[in-house]
Amino acid sequence: MGRTKPTYRDALRAIEERWRSFRKALRRQDQPRFDRLFTYAREHADASGLLNHQSPLLPALLSIDLEQEARLDEHAERLEALEAAVEKSGEGDERQSRHADHDRDGQ
Repeated sequence: MGRTKPTYRDALRAIEERWRSFRKALRRQDQPRFDRLFTYAREHADASGLLNHQSPLLPALLSIDLEQEARLDEHAERLEALEAAVEKSGEGDERQSRHADHDRDGQ
């Protein structure tokens, strides 16, 4: 009988295990970030497994990039919404200031 090829998820677990000493050497605040990267890679394991790439690290890195792009998009949308809210708030403040100036000049 032939040997069965490990799944992509198995390969990803092996990569994570090989990097365990690196993780331990990281500062405590960076360890959860490191873990998050592997979470990102696992979230795309189905697509990565279909790729069947020689090096499972490359699809993992692209998966991490995809997740970080999604986060950047979310942050950009939030920033635009906040900027619009500040701009709208500033317009209201400006109108109030002009109105107060007009009232003061009229007295």
